[in-house]
Amino acid sequence: MSGTRLFFSAAEDYLVPATEELRERFPDARFGAVGPDLGWIDAEGLAIGALAEACLDPPTIFIRHLMREVGSIPADRAANLDDVVAIAIGTWSQLPLKSDVSLQVWSTGEVRTGFRTDELRRALAEALTERGITVARSGQEQILGAVVAPEGIILGLNGHGSALSDWPGGQVRLSKPKGQISRSEFKLEELFRVHDFDVPERGIAIDLGASPGGWTRILRQRGLTVWAVDPATLDPRIASDPKVHHVRMTAGPFLNMTDVVADLVVNDMRMDPDLSASVMLDAAKRLKPGGTTIQTLKVTPHNTLRTVRRVLESLQRDYDIVWAGQLHHNRNEVTVVGRKRP
Repeated sequence: MSGTRLFFSAAEDYLVPATEELRERFPDARFGAVGPDLGWIDAEGLAIGALAEACLDPPTIFIRHLMREVGSIPADRAANLDDVVAIAIGTWSQLPLKSDVSLQVWSTGEVRTGFRTDELRRALAEALTERGITVARSGQEQILGAVVAPEGIILGLNGHGSALSDWPGGQVRLSKPKGQISRSEFKLEELFRVHDFDVPERGIAIDLGASPGGWTRILRQRGLTVWAVDPATLDPRIASDPKVHHVRMTAGPFLNMTDVVADLVVNDMRMDPDLSASVMLDAAKRLKPGGTTIQTLKVTPHNTLRTVRRVLESLQRDYDIVWAGQLHHNRNEVTVVGRKRP
C-alpha cells in the first residue's frame, strides 16, 4: 500500500454516488474502494485540505468523512493486537503529534481479527497516554485514525477541519433517549447535533406525516407548538400534549385548507422524491418568509445523484438549499434543509 491515499467515507450502497461527486471535481484522479463504505482517491499533489475544501464548496451530498493515510498494517501482520499497537504507535511517533489528539477507530466491510475495534481503540489510547499524549474521542485539532479493513489496518492523521466529521468514518452513534417514540427521531437528533443550523426553537411547526409522533416529540422538546398532520394515530404521550394539534388528514388537503403559518415545516413521509418535493413546494405558502424546512428524500442506489440533484433544482423555486446530505441514521435517504425565499 502506497501510504499516499486520501480516504472518504459514505453510506453502504452509496459509495458509487460519493465517488461520482469526487470524480466531477478531480477527473484525472485514481479511485478505488477498500470496503463497502470506504473509498480512496489518489491525485498528483492533492492534499487533504484541498480535498476537504472541494467537498465543502460546493457541498457534497454523500461524502461523510475524510482521512489522510500515513501508514498501514497488512492483513497478515494485523492478527495480534500487541503487534498492531506497536506498529501504529511507531508510525504515528514519526509524525509531529500534538499533546492532545482525537482517536478514531472503526471498521469497513466484514473483517475477522482477534480483537474488536473498541479493544483496538482502548489499547491504542493507553499506548498514546503512556507517551504523554492526552487522548479524546472528539473535539481535538488533530485526529489519529485506524480503520480495520479487509486489506489490513489503515492508519491516518489529519486536522479536525479536514475530516468533515468528528465521528469515526462519519458514523454518528446516538444512544436511545428516554421517552423515544420511534427510531426516526435519531435523524433529527443527528441533524441538530452535528450541523449548526438556525432552526427555530420556538414558534409553530408543521409535521407532515407525523405518526407515530417521533419527530413531533423532538420538535416539542425544542419549544415549538406542533401541528401533527397524519390520518394515523399518535403515540398517547404526544397526543395528550396540549401544544400538539393532531390533524387527521393527509398532507395535500391540509395544506390547501389550513390558515396556519409556520416557522418550520418537516416532512419524513415515505414517498417518491419528486412527489416529496411537490409537497414541500405546496407547503411554502404555509411557511413564513425565511422559514425553515426539513425533509427526507427516500432514495435507492440507482441513479441516486441525478435524482437528488433534480429534486434540489425543483425545490429551489421557493427555497434556498441550506444543506443536503446523507446522515448516518438515514442510510437510504437524503436529508434536505431549506430556507423559504423572501
